Amino acid sequence: MGTYRVAQICINGHVINDSADEFSERNKKFCSYCGQPTIMNCPSCKESIRGFYYVSGVISLSHIYSEPSFCHNCGKPYPWTESKLNAAQELISEDERLSKEDKETLSLALPDLVTDTPKTQLAATRFKKLISKAVSATGEGLKQILVDIVSESAKKMLWP
Repeated sequence: MGTYRVAQICINGHVINDSADEFSERNKKFCSYCGQPTIMNCPSCKESIRGFYYVSGVISLSHIYSEPSFCHNCGKPYPWTESKLNAAQELISEDERLSKEDKETLSLALPDLVTDTPKTQLAATRFKKLISKAVSATGEGLKQILVDIVSESAKKMLWP
């Protein structure tokens, strides 16, 4: 049985260290990609961010780590997830082809795209329907913002 190491991630979601501890030489106070502060704990509940899953005596040749979207302890979105959702909502609000009702429906669909819920299929259907009305730059921008945080099932529905 293994244990999770602690991850250090900047508030924009850049992984700094997936096996951090307070004395690691790889730790950084600020991100070298974007200059934002780094965190090793959930801002809401202070639980450590789960990093690499370490199993004693096992060597991993395909070590791949992706930043989590939500805290495993309290369920709150991490700052990078929240920031991407806010950016997506702002981009939707800027689209001149969408009606006020369409913008609201599209914005309300976002949380169900990020997690697998009974409403994910409905949210993906609404998203695809409404994004076809939007300016193409809005659709492409939303894809770039959301691709890292939408659930795997939503990705398959939206961008096969």
